[in-house]
Amino acid sequence: MSGAADSTASGIEFDAERLQRYLRQALPTLEGPMRLARIGGGQSNPTFFVDFDNRALVLRKQPPGELLPSAHAVDREYRVLRALADTDVPVPRTVLYCDDRAVVGTPFYVMEKLEGRVMPNYALPGIAPAERRAYYFAMADTLARLHAVDLAAVGLTDYGRPGNFFQRQIARWTRQWEASRTREDANIDRLIAWLPANMPPGDQTTIAHGDFRFGNLMFHPTEPRVIAVLDWELSTLGHPLADVAYNCMAWHTGADEFEGMQGIDLAAEGIPTQAEYVARYQQAGGCAEPVTNFHLAFSLFRFAVILEGIAARAKSGSAAAKDAVQVGAQAAGFARRAVALID
Repeated sequence: MSGAADSTASGIEFDAERLQRYLRQALPTLEGPMRLARIGGGQSNPTFFVDFDNRALVLRKQPPGELLPSAHAVDREYRVLRALADTDVPVPRTVLYCDDRAVVGTPFYVMEKLEGRVMPNYALPGIAPAERRAYYFAMADTLARLHAVDLAAVGLTDYGRPGNFFQRQIARWTRQWEASRTREDANIDRLIAWLPANMPPGDQTTIAHGDFRFGNLMFHPTEPRVIAVLDWELSTLGHPLADVAYNCMAWHTGADEFEGMQGIDLAAEGIPTQAEYVARYQQAGGCAEPVTNFHLAFSLFRFAVILEGIAARAKSGSAAAKDAVQVGAQAAGFARRAVALID
């Protein structure tokens, strides 16, 4: 059974009928008209619900326009999702990958749609205070399970370069800053000089998600249980504390800075301290090395550069979300937070 595609939602910059023809050929059991809707306002790879009468799917594609080298690698997302499918790290089931740009204008992949809750606000306003620690600890446990994955067993030993992670990452994000900068920033310059000179010892290699936070986790509809880790766009092989420190940025930023928690009475709100959260991660089998101000400053620096990239895309007209200008403008704030830590 076929039908005309319904793509009345905004933010769809490709031919929905062409996509429907491709999917019906690749997945011949699909029934009913295709219903296409853009999901949210994320700044990364544009994501869409693709629903048929008998199947609910999700499509992720590269954004249109000129992209920075290695950015928005949906082929890598697809690969890591497939590799983790049979581990205890919860991920959506993949369906197909397509590198034919004639279909939607960029490479894309399709995965099964899951029903659950995504809660980007670290204050967890929709959860009773007595239950919030359980959600935080479920997040910590999930991150520890990711870092415990046997790379060889899942075929990901070549998913990135092992060793010297922070050295390479500082160099990479310095290059990204130079490629995407829209302004001068003395704090970024300070970090570019300070970080390479202050790397701590320790050189573990695990799968690093790269954007591990509440907003990229899907929880069970009613329970404090993670059913899927989403948005693997920045994943690679790396040091586990890069993920941990990034995951901890919310303890160092305000509510207007991507849902940070500075100023919140953590105990009254049922939210663990950063130390309690990291201890839970370590108890669950995560990296035992301490999270230092270097790790936190690196994560804030990296995020500032990512935000600057959003600003650059907004300036060029290829941003993935309507609020890209406002989001990109926050880059300076994250750089200031990082310098405050190292001072």
